Amino acid sequence: MGRFRRRMYEEYSQEFSTDERFNEAYRKVKRIKSFYSHLRIYIIVNAIIIVASVNDDFFSKGILDNGLLDWETYSTALFWGIGLLAHGLSVFGRDVFFSADWEQRKIEEYMKKEAASNKWE
Repeated sequence: MGRFRRRMYEEYSQEFSTDERFNEAYRKVKRIKSFYSHLRIYIIVNAIIIVASVNDDFFSKGILDNGLLDWETYSTALFWGIGLLAHGLSVFGRDVFFSADWEQRKIEEYMKKEAASNKWE
């Protein structure tokens, strides 16, 4: 159990022990925190891989032949990125870009455009 959760349970044990909304919100925050931690590790590790691949033969072969354009340099980032995308979709859901209210806003926007274009008829 993390320090924050332990402190919350110690201070508010009577209040939050049966509150399902708190437990659900806590789980959601933990999942988001887990995703951002995963993203941070992804960026750090892949940056190290790319820099190591580029610096490996930089001084002996030159800029074009130094591993910058090799498949091996980016294969880890690509496949891990697919896994990271799946993790992000599991945390934030499929409706990250097209939420339920987005559809309603677009409908209203098109209705306003149509009303504005038919103003003089």
